[in-house]
Amino acid sequence: MKELEPGVVRFALDAIAPTPWKNGGGTTREIAVWPPGAGMDAFAWRVSVADIVADGPFSAFPGIDRQIALLDGAGVHLQAHDDSFCHRLTAIGEPFGFAGDTAVHATLVEGPTRDFNVMSRRGVCHADVTLQRQPFDVETGNDAVMVFVIRGEWRGADGLTLRDGEGLLVSAGAAPGRLALVPAEISALCLRVLLQMEPAQ
Repeated sequence: MKELEPGVVRFALDAIAPTPWKNGGGTTREIAVWPPGAGMDAFAWRVSVADIVADGPFSAFPGIDRQIALLDGAGVHLQAHDDSFCHRLTAIGEPFGFAGDTAVHATLVEGPTRDFNVMSRRGVCHADVTLQRQPFDVETGNDAVMVFVIRGEWRGADGLTLRDGEGLLVSAGAAPGRLALVPAEISALCLRVLLQMEPAQ
């Protein structure tokens, strides 16, 4: 990651080393986690990208809300073990949200896929993931904000250009302002993630 200014970092997915899954069914690249360095039982939120190469289970994460979006590939069929949902993730960039409390079996539609994953701890952080096709802007400084380019080129202020697999993370402690991005072509796709910490109970 490269810090552009205090609280604002730029990242490239290709520069993040993948971690193999224990079951051999894929790998994960962790983009960011809060608090920094938090393990799977202690994070408030976690954003990662997974490459799935074989059918297999997603572990259950009690108390965690999950959102997943297809980045590349034909898609994956998600079946909850308790039959609470059955979903075919086949539209590039369209997020699907589900409770992580139940285990899920993933079946590849046709070959490997790459998927964007956001996990947030219920009652601690609320994550909002949206697919962007048009120019957009978002307030920064109050909550953490991430943007991730799926396809094409997106341009911002001061000559900022983000391409496929690149993104920005603006921390909650960054200077107040607005982040605005404009697609350079009609086919460009970008994910916008808002990570809102909830008041302590």
